[in-house]
Amino acid sequence: MKDIDVYAFVGPSGTGKSYRAQMVAGEYNIKFIIDDGILVKDNEIAAGSSAKKAPTKIETIKKALFINESQKKEMVKALKKYKPQSILILGTSDKMVEEIARNLELPQIKKTIYITDVATEEEIKNAKRMRTVEGKHVIPVPTFEIKKDFSGFLLDPLQIFKTKSDGSAPYISEKSIIRPTFSYIGNFTISDTVFRQIIEYLATKNDAITEVLRVRVTKSEEGPSIYVEVEIQYGINIMSELKIFKEKCIKEIERLTTMNVRSFKIIAKKLKLPNIVNSFDK
Repeated sequence: MKDIDVYAFVGPSGTGKSYRAQMVAGEYNIKFIIDDGILVKDNEIAAGSSAKKAPTKIETIKKALFINESQKKEMVKALKKYKPQSILILGTSDKMVEEIARNLELPQIKKTIYITDVATEEEIKNAKRMRTVEGKHVIPVPTFEIKKDFSGFLLDPLQIFKTKSDGSAPYISEKSIIRPTFSYIGNFTISDTVFRQIIEYLATKNDAITEVLRVRVTKSEEGPSIYVEVEIQYGINIMSELKIFKEKCIKEIERLTTMNVRSFKIIAKKLKLPNIVNSFDK
């Protein structure tokens, strides 16, 4: 990896580096970015997992510096696989980006770009407000790329129209806004009751489902696994209606809780039979 041109993008925490990372990379024709523990290639995560997912700020720093041996090996392996001609490393200081380059066995940094080179004082001030007041962080990849890794985090897509300095057609750069677990605005949890209430409410809007009999939720870092038993109306296409209800439940649970539903199993446990009145001739 001695032939890689290493660039650094440096600025204090919360000043908008991740927001502007792709713009800076584009200016120098750089296809690969290392930001907070992940390797980004062409707007997709190529390796690693975001340090912003770490439970504490100290763990976040350790992950961003690739101090963990297994994490370091994974990233070095990816760099050897992709063989980038150049790479952009994001960090809060010159010392930090130098340590990242050293830990990943990369050459010395060729050029350092500072946040003050590409952002105005007002833009940096707004970025800091977004971090400290709203607890939001930006990751330079689309939301669908990180959804599974950040199940339960507050996620928002961020699309930015950009023009290139060479006068070619503008392009859209999509990023994701998250609130990490150590956010200053505090943690949040979602009770199993919430999942049941969402499912029960959706059942009232579905004529085929007459009752939700049981909901079991098993949570993991990747998201909840949900098991549902229902009573279903007699005379309808059971498989078709269960499929429709399942898809609706997954969509609404993910929308309302920001969690990635890992699995959703639904079983028709009972049939709702029509009322039959028996009459006997006397």
